[in-house]
Amino acid sequence: MENNMLDKLRTYFDEMVVYKDLKNSNFFSALSLPSFTRDWLLRKFEDEEGNFDHEELAEFVKRFIPKKNDWIAIKSRIVKDNEHVRMLAKIAIEIDIRTGEVSFNLPDFGLTSKETIIEDDVWETCKNELVSGREVWGMIELGYRLPDDSVIPKQPGKIRLRSFKNFFLYTIELDYYKDVRTKFETSQWIDLLLGAVDYNADGYKNEEERLTMLTRLLPFVEKRLNLIELAPKGTGKSYLFGRVSRYGWLSSGGVMSRAKMFYDISKRTEGLVSGHDFITLDEVQTISFTDIDEMRAALKGYLESGVFTVGNYEGTASSGVILCGNISKETMDSDGTTDMFRELPKVFHESALIERFHGFIKGWNIPRMTDDLKISGWALNSEYFCSILHELREDTTYRTIVDKLVIVPEGADTRDTEAVKRIATAYLKILFPNVRNAEDIKPREFNRYCLRRACNMRATIKMQLGIMDAEYRGKDLPLFKVRDLKEL
Repeated sequence: MENNMLDKLRTYFDEMVVYKDLKNSNFFSALSLPSFTRDWLLRKFEDEEGNFDHEELAEFVKRFIPKKNDWIAIKSRIVKDNEHVRMLAKIAIEIDIRTGEVSFNLPDFGLTSKETIIEDDVWETCKNELVSGREVWGMIELGYRLPDDSVIPKQPGKIRLRSFKNFFLYTIELDYYKDVRTKFETSQWIDLLLGAVDYNADGYKNEEERLTMLTRLLPFVEKRLNLIELAPKGTGKSYLFGRVSRYGWLSSGGVMSRAKMFYDISKRTEGLVSGHDFITLDEVQTISFTDIDEMRAALKGYLESGVFTVGNYEGTASSGVILCGNISKETMDSDGTTDMFRELPKVFHESALIERFHGFIKGWNIPRMTDDLKISGWALNSEYFCSILHELREDTTYRTIVDKLVIVPEGADTRDTEAVKRIATAYLKILFPNVRNAEDIKPREFNRYCLRRACNMRATIKMQLGIMDAEYRGKDLPLFKVRDLKEL
């Protein structure tokens, strides 16, 4: 990273910058921590020069960040030894409407609300933090409420929450982040974004490789953006979608059911789409679906409108859906002009479903991961950055700007228009967050970095639809253009 860029990064982002050394050190990979947890720890333990005590940090991880297979031992300490145990974990709140009782789940450890309690005094102390999201990360302290047979009804033993301290220790100043963008050239900002998600910009050959990598961030910042990526092995799909943001969910192989993804009738609980910004079905070729027709119908409805109906239950969600899979060299060499979806599971062998995916990421434009692509230096805190992207999902002003800038061709298909505009909006949020009005961005820049890229991503979907189904053959994406605001 050039000195000018480094100076800007440390000046304007100050405490939100950490030193990441993923190229030369395997310390954190050995701990197997997601990026947002690692950067939280770095911020906590690093000095101003980027140094930290490895033994001290390792001891903290061992003490406060347990693995799933540690849970039985932890439960024994709480229930049998009556210890108070502190740990960094994800917690979800449940409020019983009938009784008014508040309980909680620890999703990563299988602890359910039937086994837990949050007593009124604790609830009053930390309720504002606990209700800030469906699932909240933080430092929790657990204890045990003994069973009591002397009261009516009998009081069962339960694990109780003694205290909670939010994982997120700072306030997101979104306007500041937007304004700071003006201090960086576009090329510098692209490099900054790559560092924020653990990649070294200098390891890429050209801008196209850098931008294709950043395309994976689009669902992080725009609601219900549905994408397909096919790429060679080893390009970092699983890492970026599964290890960088605490707001997403990665499902790799195995079995996927309608109940797990949308709504479980027997448990009366909503599925993955209701609790995350995006759901990634990784290694999609290896995923099996319990009922193909049932899942296909549910997906078509949800991808179209964000609404899912299971039995008598109707729910809404804003999670994007991403399909990720590997692709053969022969198909890559054809640059997407041959049938790429033939190896996808049968559930996706329907044009009406594929049409509902907004765009396609050509993963073969992303180089295979090497040490040179791993960040080694000062970079934006991943946890802070992904929280920014999460907040930007709620900002609808960018879509208003895109609506003003884009000329929709006469007779353009509604789904094509929505796909192009939604992708362009996501690019605008990521690359030009400073834009508050259509006049704040040069038409040439908007066309180059937002609109043309959105059109190319949608055009690949259109081409594949034509290969899959004769009904779509010859129906190319019409030409979307940028409006000259001077003419208005």
